[in-house]
Amino acid sequence: MDAIRFFRIYDVGKEIDINLLETELARSYYTARANFQRIKQKSIRIEEPPLLLRMHPTDVTLSGIRYDLLVSAKIYDIGAISLCFVYESPDNLSQGTLEETGLSFTNEEVISDLFSSYLHNLKEILRPHISDIQIDDTFYEDYIIYFTDNHEELIDPAVLLLGEKTRFSHQMREEILKNSLSYTEDDITILSWNAALLKNPEVPTDLFDLIEYANVQVFELRYYDQELSRKMEKMYHDIELADRLTWISRMRVYHRIMSDLMEIHAEVSEITEKVNNLIKVTEDIYYARIYATALKVLRSQLWSDSVNRKIEVIQENYSMLSDEVRIQHSNFLEWVIIILISIELIFAIWEYIW
Repeated sequence: MDAIRFFRIYDVGKEIDINLLETELARSYYTARANFQRIKQKSIRIEEPPLLLRMHPTDVTLSGIRYDLLVSAKIYDIGAISLCFVYESPDNLSQGTLEETGLSFTNEEVISDLFSSYLHNLKEILRPHISDIQIDDTFYEDYIIYFTDNHEELIDPAVLLLGEKTRFSHQMREEILKNSLSYTEDDITILSWNAALLKNPEVPTDLFDLIEYANVQVFELRYYDQELSRKMEKMYHDIELADRLTWISRMRVYHRIMSDLMEIHAEVSEITEKVNNLIKVTEDIYYARIYATALKVLRSQLWSDSVNRKIEVIQENYSMLSDEVRIQHSNFLEWVIIILISIELIFAIWEYIW
C-alpha cells in the first residue's frame, strides 16, 4: 500500500481545555484521544494527548483520476490545530507510483483549497465551545508524509521530498539522505524540512504521529516568535509616544507598559515551557532519534533561540523602564523635600521679621 498524509497546522491564539471540549464534542461527533499504538506508554510521555476529531471524507480528481481522502483534525491544549488529509492507494487498483502521485498533488492547489474549506468547517464546529476563537488562515505550517510498504518500489527520495522532477546534484542528494534512519534492514525513514518518506513493511502509525508532534512543536515556537515581534513593536511604539508626554503622564504610561510586559513575559514563558515539553521520548532509542532528528531538520533550536532572545529583550526593557520610573520618583521626592524646606525657611524668616 502507498499512502500520503497532508498536514496543515494552525493556531487558535489561546490555550484550550481539551477535557471540556472532548465532553462537549462527543455528543455530536466521533472523538478520541490520540495515542501511540506500538510502544509502551511509559516510553513516551504526553502531558495532555491531543483530541482527535474525525471529519467527513472527501475526494479530488487530478488528471482524470479520483483520489479518496480521509479527513481528521487534532486539537492540542497549547492552542494548535492540525488538519490532516490521508490518501491510501487501493491494493487492487494501480493509480501510478507513489512518486507520480506525490508529484501530481504537489503541482496542484486543490489540497490548499481543501484545507481552507475544512478549516472553515472546523471553526464552525469549535466556535460554540471556544470563546472568541481566532485562527489566522494565512499563518500555518505544511508537511507531507509519504509512505509505502513496498520495499522494492523504485522511489527517488530527492524528487519526492523536494517536489520536483529534475536532475539533482550529488550534494543535494546527500543533503536529503543525511537525515535517514532505520530500525531494521527492511525499513527506512527519510526526513526533510517539509516532507518525509517512510518505507516500512507495516504501517508505522506511531512514526506518523511523532513527526506530526515535532511539526506542531516547531510551529508553536514560530507562532510565539511572531507574537513576541508584534508585542515588541507595540512596546516601542508606546514608549515613543510616552516620551512626548509630560513627565507625570509619561510615568503613568510607563507603569502600564511595565504591567503589559510582565503579563507578556509570564504568558509566553509558560506556554513555551509547555510547547518544549509537548512530548518526551524517554526509553525508546529509535523513536527518540526520530523525534530529535525531526526537530533538528525543522530548525527547532533556531526558533527556540529567537523566542528566548525576544524574552530577554522584554526583560531588559522592563528593567530600563523600572529604572527610569525609580529615578523620576526619586527626583520627584527630592523636589518635594526642597519645596518643604523652602516653605519652612520662608515661615522662619517671616516669623523673625515680624
